[in-house]
Amino acid sequence: MSERKALLILHGKQALNDEVRTAVEAKRAAGWEVSVRLTWEAGDAQRLVNEALDAGHTRLIAGGGDGTLRDIAEALANASAPASLVLLPLGTANDFARAAGVPLDPAAALDLLDVPARAIDLGEVGGQVFLNMATGGFGSQVTANTSEDLKKVLGGAAYLFTGLSRFAELSAAYGELQGPDFHWRGELLALGIGNGRQAGGGHELCPGALADDGLLDISILPAPQELVGTLKSLLAGGLGIDNMFVRARLPWVEIKASRGLDINLDGEPLQGDTLRFTARPAALQVHLPADSPLLGAVR
Repeated sequence: MSERKALLILHGKQALNDEVRTAVEAKRAAGWEVSVRLTWEAGDAQRLVNEALDAGHTRLIAGGGDGTLRDIAEALANASAPASLVLLPLGTANDFARAAGVPLDPAAALDLLDVPARAIDLGEVGGQVFLNMATGGFGSQVTANTSEDLKKVLGGAAYLFTGLSRFAELSAAYGELQGPDFHWRGELLALGIGNGRQAGGGHELCPGALADDGLLDISILPAPQELVGTLKSLLAGGLGIDNMFVRARLPWVEIKASRGLDINLDGEPLQGDTLRFTARPAALQVHLPADSPLLGAVR
């Protein structure tokens, strides 16, 4: 198969995106053979990845938001055939792509086809994979309940608006986290388990995370006395909030919650009383900028 051949798996909502069409046509004019397939319903990403690999494709492009990228990354990581991935961020938050330095302009993003792929890690919990981050507590509820219409109008600010409008629902969750040489328990307001650095439309829960160190970054925001004021500072990027976090970097962590914890895996909801998160080192080959902040290994 030609080395300059790729298949774009595009979220169905982006079918009429003129910028994407122009970028694909420009790449074709530059000598790339780029095919396009659209997702329509749940399971399509997995099916299209399998079809692409069966056809011999070694480069795939994931066009969509964080959830689409997660679905395609999971399918690739679980496949036996080797292939690399280019990220074409087209969502509202694009948290992983932004943290990784992937251009949001479609043409610039597709130029990463010409950049060598690098091995990055994935996170896993209960058989499900996440590319960016697992978030828990109030922040994950905000992400899950932010409406699509609000995202269209406000973009990333929709998450802030939703969080500020739901103070009355704010409550802390009791949890216990344990990993190698790490143990913490208490009331928590928010939790981030990151392969990437940010979630919920730009909130840096794991500011030091690397995607190629074989570890997950753990960030816990303990629940203080004044919960509403703390969340307002967090969502608005208030000064001093970073000092309140408890942080660790671990190959795995197990969480136990007294009444279940709402978890968001790159947009995919998950709930459980006992959950074990593990890092899957070098699980995926991705074309990222050479100076990507998420790459720390020696080149």
